[in-house]
Amino acid sequence: MTDTEKTVTPKEFDKNLFWKIVYVVLLIGTCAGFYWATTQTDYIWRWNRLPRYFYYMETVEVRAEIEGEVTSITQKGDDSVIIIGGAGDSEYYTVPGSNLLVSEGDFIYMGDTVGSYDEWRMGLLLEGLLITIEVSLVSIFFGILLGLFTGLARISTNPCLKWSAITYIELIRGTPLLVQIMIWYFVLGTIINNLLLQMGLFQIPELWFGIASLAIFAGAYVAEIVRAGIQSIHKGQMEAARSLGMTKAKAMVKIILPQAFKRILPPLAGQFISLIKDSSLLGMIAIRELTKATREAVTTSLMPYELWFLCGVMYLVLTFSLSMFVQYLEKRTAEA
Repeated sequence: MTDTEKTVTPKEFDKNLFWKIVYVVLLIGTCAGFYWATTQTDYIWRWNRLPRYFYYMETVEVRAEIEGEVTSITQKGDDSVIIIGGAGDSEYYTVPGSNLLVSEGDFIYMGDTVGSYDEWRMGLLLEGLLITIEVSLVSIFFGILLGLFTGLARISTNPCLKWSAITYIELIRGTPLLVQIMIWYFVLGTIINNLLLQMGLFQIPELWFGIASLAIFAGAYVAEIVRAGIQSIHKGQMEAARSLGMTKAKAMVKIILPQAFKRILPPLAGQFISLIKDSSLLGMIAIRELTKATREAVTTSLMPYELWFLCGVMYLVLTFSLSMFVQYLEKRTAEA
């Protein structure tokens, strides 16, 4: 055993065990207290209904769009093809399976059901979760790029770059994210789409205005994290690299940024975890992310307790996964 290795005495072991037991008792006590509190409310828990908000089986009805007679019913593989003709016009309808409600020669009115089939569909919460993941990943990617370049501009000796970076950072960090989302959607989004419409081009969906607001918001904070990380590296590192003949840009990429990256990983993780939670504000501009999907599910099901608890757990899984990934990156960079 070396001098650097520490031994755990029986007294220290007993002390650690005692506090571990205290933690377990507190955790069990908190859960028991919460359970007791829920039993005091006049509420019926319906946990068994939650799976349908991820995937559910829906019966889809195929309805006739014209009035006429069923002229033929043929099989095409596992599907049934129904042809309805009337008033000099005819249409065909494909019904998966063989659950038909009509036969040849039947007279069909517009809106009548000719058949039905069962289809698995994505539930509200799963749809909201996927949108939240998509929005968060894209916003994180663009936030890193924007923050990296802004952070470098922030420490630049070029007055235009430096003052532009400072203006952007102070403007974004000094205003609420919800206000920025509203400006992007109702002001900038309307102006941009009107200009695109006048030029005969496609319209940008509201999802991308939400992503833009999150990415620009995150970029301002990432820029300050990058600036602090770069300035934490001793100036002698840059001077040594320049003395070896490296350009300032090459020294920044090869020497300074790799060292700064190790130091800024923890604050970056905290910022991106906050970004995932901040994505819940996009529900204000009709983007059906996880929080908005939960609100809609609560409105239709009247199950606020179960759905909001589930929503919180889903956010926790996302943020905890990101935290574990960053810890993995920290270990890899520490070993390098």
